[in-house]
Amino acid sequence: MMRREHIITGVALLLAALLLLASDPAGMAQTTETVAEATAAYSPAPQLTKADYPKVRGVNARVAIWLAAQMHLWFAAFVLAVPIFVFIIEAIGMKTRDKRYDDMAYEFIKVSITAYSLTAILGGLLVFCLAIFYPHLWGYMVSIFKDSMFYYALLFFAESAFLYLYYYGWHWLQGGNRKWVHLTIGLLLNAAGTLLMFLANSWLTFMMSPAGVDAAGVFGGDIWPAIQNHLWNPINLHRVVANVAFGGSVVGAYAAFRFLSTTDAAEKAHYDWMGYTANFIAIAALLPLPFAGYYLTTEIYAFSQQMGITLMGGIFAWLFIIQAVLIGALFLSANYYLWCCMGRSDGAVRYNGYIKYIAIVLIAAFLVWFTPHTLVLTNEELKSLGGPYHKYIGPLGIMPAKNTAVNLMILATFVSFLFYRRANKVANVSWVKAGNAAQVALFTAGVVNIFILGVYYGYFTNTVYKIAASIPQVVTTLLIIVISVTVDAMMYRGAGEVAPLKWGRVPERSQYALFLLAVSFTWLMGLMGYIRSGIRQHWHVKDIMRDASPDAFTPTMGFAANVVSVGTILFLGSVIFVFWLSQISARKSDPKGYWMSETSG
Repeated sequence: MMRREHIITGVALLLAALLLLASDPAGMAQTTETVAEATAAYSPAPQLTKADYPKVRGVNARVAIWLAAQMHLWFAAFVLAVPIFVFIIEAIGMKTRDKRYDDMAYEFIKVSITAYSLTAILGGLLVFCLAIFYPHLWGYMVSIFKDSMFYYALLFFAESAFLYLYYYGWHWLQGGNRKWVHLTIGLLLNAAGTLLMFLANSWLTFMMSPAGVDAAGVFGGDIWPAIQNHLWNPINLHRVVANVAFGGSVVGAYAAFRFLSTTDAAEKAHYDWMGYTANFIAIAALLPLPFAGYYLTTEIYAFSQQMGITLMGGIFAWLFIIQAVLIGALFLSANYYLWCCMGRSDGAVRYNGYIKYIAIVLIAAFLVWFTPHTLVLTNEELKSLGGPYHKYIGPLGIMPAKNTAVNLMILATFVSFLFYRRANKVANVSWVKAGNAAQVALFTAGVVNIFILGVYYGYFTNTVYKIAASIPQVVTTLLIIVISVTVDAMMYRGAGEVAPLKWGRVPERSQYALFLLAVSFTWLMGLMGYIRSGIRQHWHVKDIMRDASPDAFTPTMGFAANVVSVGTILFLGSVIFVFWLSQISARKSDPKGYWMSETSG
């Protein structure tokens, strides 16, 4: 079965590479001898009409591309993220000589390698769909990015080679210098995967913030400005962080699946530990994710105020309310999982009384987080209310209020983690009380500062400066986390245990929180993909190449929700298949009486 997967993967990779290398539309042939000669060889961006878009048996081209791209991005995010934390876990196992880490890392990569085949197939399908449904757009993009696409194909093959060496050489490359060789292969695997993502991001962001071309779309001959366009770096940062969080959540769902499907106590303990590790990875990446998203949003505003207004104050504004609900679900489920996990420790009882206060902060912040600034109302409702703003809750919908809320959710989640980390430990240092008092004072001062900044910039400054509160708020939150972790590490260095942790001693309902994390992350990523594409509105390439296809409309929220939901169901169904496939691949059965050697003699 695995050989068949690899053959399919190779065919998909070869198809994608051939399409990338062979695509050279008429009239767009390149020469690279000099910039001047190259510039003369490029044509302006095509000005299209409806007749330029092929019709393929009544298929909605936009939805077909949407689903193919989204499925590929989901799987790509997973297979790019997992090797990152697999490499880190393997290195920890090598450092500590704890084989449990090595075994867990191997199981993580086993799930990833099965998903890799689907990623390659979906990538080939996406390229095929682009060439079929949008040939002129595809041709224009190839005319600019042909060189980078060539290197993309080479890196794709290199990543495949490193992944297979990393996985199949795992047990062979054990101990001594061999382990260092294996870690080096893992490092090369991650380097190739990250470069792949960065190259693909340049094509995506070029369509949003084109560079290296003139107003008519004529390519200047130098590919680097086109790659390093205005939104390239923000997207790179956002996707790296989001991929790690997403990959951790999917692996956590796998661990929950295995935990619930076994009755063996040892296996339950193993998958409980695996689920906790995956959740820790997901939450560690989730905490900075809102900041990475804010950085991307500000850069969108900086590039095009029109796109920024469309994003935050126009037709997509209410989608951010849905996004806020999903992000809130992530924080609530992550905290609930940590609270359930405190059952592993006999010393957790001392912190149980604080959980209700953390829950109150989370819920209150969540309510502010998804409060809309404007309301979608009928004319009669507008007259009755006196405008689109609610008298009391409307002021809570502005960005300073939301930034305050999300910083409080992050700090509340961090406190839950601190309690879990401390639950089974007894500090031996003499300054425990002073250390705890210092941490309480730090959190108190930080929260007060976050509130003051939010209120001042939100309600006592000019509108232009309202967004300025976010930076000092973020700095405050980061300082609290860094200083608190440092103090905590010093306090609990060499700490004693209340009792050994009882892995597997968690309620089964805790595992459904891991499933919710995976579902929420998947839906959220699909929603963000729709927003990134939708803010271009009727442009293939913003302000350069207009979308004149019959499907050149901005999908409604209801339509988008349906497409994203269908995609989410397809992806999660495929993930369940991957989980099942990785599970049965380890099983071996010999049917009695089937083989000739068993019946002869």
